[in-house]
Amino acid sequence: MESSPPNAALLIVDLQKAIDDPRWSRIGPRNNPQAEANVAALLAAWRRDGRPIVHIRHDSVEPDSSYRPGGPGHAFKEEAMPLPGETVIGKRVNSAFIGTELDEWLRGRGIATLVVAGVITNNSVEATVRMAGNLGYDVRLVADACFTFARLDRSGRLRTADEVHDLSLANMDGEYATVVDTADVLGC
Repeated sequence: MESSPPNAALLIVDLQKAIDDPRWSRIGPRNNPQAEANVAALLAAWRRDGRPIVHIRHDSVEPDSSYRPGGPGHAFKEEAMPLPGETVIGKRVNSAFIGTELDEWLRGRGIATLVVAGVITNNSVEATVRMAGNLGYDVRLVADACFTFARLDRSGRLRTADEVHDLSLANMDGEYATVVDTADVLGC
């Protein structure tokens, strides 16, 4: 894990069963079908080395949300299932730092570097990464361990999931984060 210091925290954002709800892909399919496998590889490495892991869980307050507590989508996906003793922080908005104890938890442990993966690249991942960068964290965003969905732009033109993902990464790279791939983080 050459691209992150020993106390870098792995932050997995919103990788819950809710993301498989067909409503997310109604405009078009997602990208990075290997993202969950890459998250699992990152988790395995962090667990093996005893490094800090934070699972961010979206606890939607929207009545119709697939992420609503108590619904079948609220549970974590198998590849991102927290183990006993791993930190789980619930959030109600897109950024994992708003209305949560995340910043306090990280600073209390002297953690200054975050390795971020999860969903949706252009929503909760981007909001979390931007805020982390603004708060002074050194952020490594793992591009192939995140994914998003196709969207219509403001003019009604279809943008593929790869286009949406790549533009979101470009928005964050340099100013808020360093964009890397799983192999970079694992030193493969």
